[in-house]
Amino acid sequence: MTWLLVLLLAAAAFAAAAFVLKMPRGAWMLFAAALLFGLTGYALQASPDLPSAPSDQSGGEADDGSQMIEARLRFGRSDRLLSRELITADSLTRRGQFANAAAALRSAVERRPQDAELWLALAMNLVAHAEGRLTPPAEYAFERAEAAAPGQVAAGFFRGAAMLGQGQLDEGRSEWARALGQADGNAWGRAELQARLAQLDAALAQRGGQGGQ
Repeated sequence: MTWLLVLLLAAAAFAAAAFVLKMPRGAWMLFAAALLFGLTGYALQASPDLPSAPSDQSGGEADDGSQMIEARLRFGRSDRLLSRELITADSLTRRGQFANAAAALRSAVERRPQDAELWLALAMNLVAHAEGRLTPPAEYAFERAEAAAPGQVAAGFFRGAAMLGQGQLDEGRSEWARALGQADGNAWGRAELQARLAQLDAALAQRGGQGGQ
């Protein structure tokens, strides 16, 4: 019952921010990432007092960058040590320097083209630098991230979130469903994506009901 209430509250928060308070679409991905981090932290710690998005920075893009990294780690292989290149890029991301982080990651993927996490970080920084837009370079980076880690859901989740941020609700929902359908049973973040898809469906149903009224 507690989990049901948590999921309903998260769905309501997303729906209220996106459709009632008219939060800018470019911020949807970061808001979804913050909700994801909070839900996953609740699952791990079983504590409703757990902060939703801890950060050692204060305000603006720096907070957004920290939240983005935390969300990526929840979906990526956070059990392994991060590469030197990724640590360097993450330090730039945490300061909100998304363009500089993307430049560093472009050099990194040239040297390590099979590293899915480098491609994912590159895609997310490109989206953040474009203020939430899924640009062709970001799309390509998401495709490479997915190809380098088949059966995982990270690329599909964040690509779908970027689509939602652009107002492409049906496309974003379809992308999440596709990623979930192709995911391995033990894929990192699979349960979180399944829960988030249910939240999105609830938000869309609520929006549809309001439109009908």
